[in-house]
Amino acid sequence: MKLGRLGVWYSTDKLNGTQLGDLMRAVESSGYSAFWYPESRGYESMSLAGYLLSKSSKLVVGSSIANIYARDPYTAKRAMISLNDWHGERFILGLGVSHIPMVEGVRGHRYDKPIPAMRAYLEGIRRDLPAGEEPPVVVAALGPKMLALSGALSRGAVPYNVTPKHTAQAKAILGPGKWLAVEQKVTIETDPAKARALGRKELARYMVLPNYRNNWLREGFAEADLADGGSDRFIDAMCLWGDAETVKKGLRAHFAAGATHVCLQPVHADGDFAARDRMLAALADT
Repeated sequence: MKLGRLGVWYSTDKLNGTQLGDLMRAVESSGYSAFWYPESRGYESMSLAGYLLSKSSKLVVGSSIANIYARDPYTAKRAMISLNDWHGERFILGLGVSHIPMVEGVRGHRYDKPIPAMRAYLEGIRRDLPAGEEPPVVVAALGPKMLALSGALSRGAVPYNVTPKHTAQAKAILGPGKWLAVEQKVTIETDPAKARALGRKELARYMVLPNYRNNWLREGFAEADLADGGSDRFIDAMCLWGDAETVKKGLRAHFAAGATHVCLQPVHADGDFAARDRMLAALADT
């Protein structure tokens, strides 16, 4: 399977079937190679993958992420194999340990230590595969230990809410030949106040999650940067804004740092799908 240069990450849980189809056509017609989606309280991840694949002809579709507490490794592997058999080898199984509120609060499971839990899951995925076969599996990795595990037992990593500084560190840990598919929020908005307001609204849900906060502190942000909705410096790093050329420059910084794939996430006012699609068209030649 080949993963191209640019992809799109977009939250799907608020879109109905027609809107999902419209989104896939917009992504594919703009020339992106892949589409990435999360698993939240909306659609079930593997069912959604099948629907998205059916609404496109060339796009690689990747879960970013499928929660390892939502299905056992055997079930995830069978879903991955089935989807690829049915849709021309276009599905990537992106896995993540999720977050305590989504695991214990929503699902009622016990949240285990992330590294051992992911190691056991990846070993379960790889069990009984033919010798030498590398399944299209990637891991949502932020910290050094999870990145190292991703490099050892999967095709690579799909970091989320990171900067080019993190991308360079991740590349060094993963080593050569691994996918490094980095998510980056973007908005084509030249008014600083409007752009930052959009960024703060989009980031609010993540600001309370320890996994992300710990990684931002590792990246060099201070607690003050993470207070009161995020400092301007923090928001500007997490959500690129400006005209199209300014945003493209920020996206290219990830490639310069070692990313093999960048999936941009268009940030826009609620329901303004026209703005989303304009961004997709404007940034497709990054």
